[in-house]
Amino acid sequence: MMGSGSPIFSLSCVQVLAEDGEVHVSLCNGQGGTPADQPKREWHNSWQVVAMAAEAHLILSDIRPFESEKYQNYKCTGYRSQDKGFHLENALVHVFTRSSPYRSAQVRTVEEIVAGERTQYNIPAELSDYISRDFLSSGSVHPVMLVQEFLLAGLAETWSVSMKTETLPFLLTAKQLQKCCCEADSTCCYWIQLLQKDQTSTDKLRAQLDSQRLTDSVCVTSYKADTNRSKRAEFVRPACSVDVDPDGENGLFVLRPSLFPQLEELLTKERKEMTGREAEGSQKVEVEGKVKEEASGSCNGCTSLLCGISGLVFRNTAISPWAPPAFHEMLLTGVFPSDSEPIRLLGQRLETLLAPFGASLVTGQEGVCLMAQPMGMIGKLFTGNSSHNLSHVSVSVSLNLDLLAVLLFSLPDWRLLWSHDPRFLKQFACHPSPGKPLQLFSLHPEQFTFDISFWTGPTWEDRRFHAVVREASHGTVKQVKLIDTFSHPDLSQTSYCYRLTYHSHTHALSHTQALQLHKQLESLLASRLEVTIR
Repeated sequence: MMGSGSPIFSLSCVQVLAEDGEVHVSLCNGQGGTPADQPKREWHNSWQVVAMAAEAHLILSDIRPFESEKYQNYKCTGYRSQDKGFHLENALVHVFTRSSPYRSAQVRTVEEIVAGERTQYNIPAELSDYISRDFLSSGSVHPVMLVQEFLLAGLAETWSVSMKTETLPFLLTAKQLQKCCCEADSTCCYWIQLLQKDQTSTDKLRAQLDSQRLTDSVCVTSYKADTNRSKRAEFVRPACSVDVDPDGENGLFVLRPSLFPQLEELLTKERKEMTGREAEGSQKVEVEGKVKEEASGSCNGCTSLLCGISGLVFRNTAISPWAPPAFHEMLLTGVFPSDSEPIRLLGQRLETLLAPFGASLVTGQEGVCLMAQPMGMIGKLFTGNSSHNLSHVSVSVSLNLDLLAVLLFSLPDWRLLWSHDPRFLKQFACHPSPGKPLQLFSLHPEQFTFDISFWTGPTWEDRRFHAVVREASHGTVKQVKLIDTFSHPDLSQTSYCYRLTYHSHTHALSHTQALQLHKQLESLLASRLEVTIR
């Protein structure tokens, strides 16, 4: 069928379109306004089909050659009622389908056992869609899981690998962060204030969490604000230092920026349990007048064993194309003889696995890192002293599974990994090998740029601004740039001007929708951060 360059056509189609239906628009070469047109016309001289369809919440899902012989009833009626036919050479059929709806961000209440105590707290609204997605659950075919399986299989060719399966809380105490994760940047953490802490109900909650078998040991419920709760639900602390006394009456808590503290605690607990079992049941054998004690090595003490854990971690970072606020980390650690150069061996093995996808091992100021373009750092290796064997060294590697999935499956954007559209996961049902590019279900989405400027008081927290942008835009803002600042000499006020780029590979995003989201952002900034929009 022939289409129209007006949104009225698309709006009419969706009124009769089935949920899984398709709208086919056949256009002469150059008319569509997409990169598939060769040569591509100037934007204003095309039908702008993607933009017009987005006004009706339709996405471009396929482009294929127009073959008139397949359309038995097709008849070329001429150009504007003239005796002049259309140019069918290189004509294209544009296939549009319904977009999945946007999901509203909401504060979510989480209950966990942290440091032996029952705790309740709020997950920030901009992180609500990252919770309880079960990408790493048993039987998952999500690309994040496929990447983990690929890496573990490759490492298992050289070392034995044991992955821990314990469910762990999202929340860490500041003391845990300070003790075990000294490399974590406290200014990039989500600081949390508890709503409830109750030592008397830990057994009941633990049984409830185990029975629900929730990933990362969380019990999540929707949070409906009421007057009393909202007064005590200041869930995001401003960036602060972990120098604050972690043993204070209320203490400080943080959404885990790394799995390192929890893995260290698991291994320490395992070593203590094994030492206790050896003390109780070890058999002492007399050999040539000496006592030889039979003992089995612990997970973290075996020189051919890597112990690991994977799960969701959180970083309160500025919005950028390659800096997700939540991602899946895989952390592996092992103890090796110091003279065996373990960090070099582990790094080289990872580089061998990932080099075909453009990754390389780089040694710089940040240490030994795995790098790839355009995302930058996708992993890091670091060493530490082995507390139980001075002739050995502890080696750990942290890998960003989300960015690795983007790299290995040639995804254009990490936000695709979090899509609720079933067409995304459907492509991974047959466990494709890494290196097979994904067939996108939304082709050539338009992007829109808007500026926003406002007056603030004498202090300004940039990360709080980025958090509000994530929440108001439903994650459609892929980049934020500060383009201008001005401090008023008399009023103790500063004006900031940011440039926001709206772009989505997962939803239909029209100019009207983007502008509406931008207006919502202005309102939310005025109420949440008390700024004056200019």
